[in-house]
Amino acid sequence: MKIHLTKIGICLLLSGLLIAASCKEDDSTSCLNCSSQATPDFELCRQSNGNASVNGEDTGTPYDQYLEDLQEAGASCGGN
Repeated sequence: MKIHLTKIGICLLLSGLLIAASCKEDDSTSCLNCSSQATPDFELCRQSNGNASVNGEDTGTPYDQYLEDLQEAGASCGGN
């Protein structure tokens, strides 16, 4: 009986870990390659915190606003 409860406990623990891992927030980033006449080509990414990063450096600015400002300034950004 004790072994049976231990097996159930292990199964419940593993199930809980699996569920927790599948519900984890997505920490991935999505990136675009950008070019501008005023700058060398660069990589613009949306960080997991919602900010834009340029060549790996967090700008402290929300991604959508940063991208919009770049495009208004004449930059061209496409898929990576």
